[in-house]
Amino acid sequence: MEIREEDYLMLSGIQHFAFCRRQWALIHIEQQWADNEYTAAGELLHKNAHDPYFNEKRKDVIISRAMPVVSRSMGVSGECDIVEFRKVPDGISLHGHRGCYQVFPVEYKKGSPKATDIDILQLTAQALCLEEMFSAEIKEGAVFYGETRRRETILFTDERKDKVKAYFNEMHQLYDKRYTPKVKWSKSCNACSLKDICLPKLGKAPAVKEYIHAAITEDCE
Repeated sequence: MEIREEDYLMLSGIQHFAFCRRQWALIHIEQQWADNEYTAAGELLHKNAHDPYFNEKRKDVIISRAMPVVSRSMGVSGECDIVEFRKVPDGISLHGHRGCYQVFPVEYKKGSPKATDIDILQLTAQALCLEEMFSAEIKEGAVFYGETRRRETILFTDERKDKVKAYFNEMHQLYDKRYTPKVKWSKSCNACSLKDICLPKLGKAPAVKEYIHAAITEDCE
């Protein structure tokens, strides 16, 4: 069943969701947001990539910036930082350009490669949208990290694509219910820009019933 356009989710939300389901819900369901030094630095890096009026061609590569993408099957929409169309013997055709091209998405991140797969999943989600839009298979892309100043090539495996689809399916279920998951504190909460809104450490406090029971038990001993 095709998802209505007004119910489409933000593609970039998959990174929030993979990091913390509660963070995603606070941002995308409750519309809460707060900047910190990490989000501010990331915003500055993206300004160079997100100029929709600055497209260029370098030899056999056409570079499109801030390209809008959408997937009707997953019910998501968003933007790619950069999409490179690389001239190849066998690929897709582009209006106004001769030859065939391979689609290669590039995502910009401020830091260095992460231990988790959240950046990879966001890029894979972009690739799935591009595959649907161009009716083409996209095998790889890259994440550019501002700290290392280099690209990391990412392969779009079936396992990663299936994980992205499963995440968006779960996100739609939570969004339809307008449900925000409960606090589940972890060390990663310390770097979250929403920690003062989420108050994750309160989730570690015992329930009132448990507190009273513990107090009574202590008095009786």
